Amino acid sequence: MKASDFFSLPASLAPFAAHFPADLPPWEWVKRIGTALAGLPASGLIVKLPAGVHVEGAVWLHPTVKLPAYATIIGPAWIGAGTDIRPGAFIRGHVIVGESCVLGNACEFKNCLLLDRVQVPHFSYVGDSILGNGAHLGAGAICSNLRLDQQPIVVRTARETFATGLKKLGAILGDEAEVGCNAVLNPGTLLGPRALVSPGLAFSGYLPPATIAHARPTIKLIPRRD
Repeated sequence: MKASDFFSLPASLAPFAAHFPADLPPWEWVKRIGTALAGLPASGLIVKLPAGVHVEGAVWLHPTVKLPAYATIIGPAWIGAGTDIRPGAFIRGHVIVGESCVLGNACEFKNCLLLDRVQVPHFSYVGDSILGNGAHLGAGAICSNLRLDQQPIVVRTARETFATGLKKLGAILGDEAEVGCNAVLNPGTLLGPRALVSPGLAFSGYLPPATIAHARPTIKLIPRRD
């Protein structure tokens, strides 16, 4: 299983290309986010901040980033061209974001890589995760990154099991993957390109490309009384 099975690093993130080889397993990219950011210059903040935007540490914002009236950005963080940061967003370190993304209202981002055109518009958590080009999280979707027993995360497919060596690993979403509103992706979830998780579903494991995961409720038949 390789990162190239899920996505390709866009041109907008070329400065980081050496850190994210296409032939590595995608969860290995998660381990490299901090190292990739450590190689950048000490400061890249070249835009005027609204009074309510709080920034700490090394933060790189492209001049075309749209900033809200209030948000918190803790470095190291890199935010690419044309990205829209919306009110109440909390970017809390080791975050790399490509071009034309949406970091939405009351959403939290931590140790994650978002490729181009990713949309996370409302009330979501994205931690220790990678979202591919054009991936989308519906309102309230959560990338859970820690097992309840706090054991290392294992990635499971129908045929193989992979030990990631990570205590925290959220979700890996391929290009144009979709997650419905209020869905939960359990730790170590992998969605192939164009895969779709239905709203309100708690999903674990691997969803192949262009496949839909949906709930299959059990229907209990009640005997008719004459």
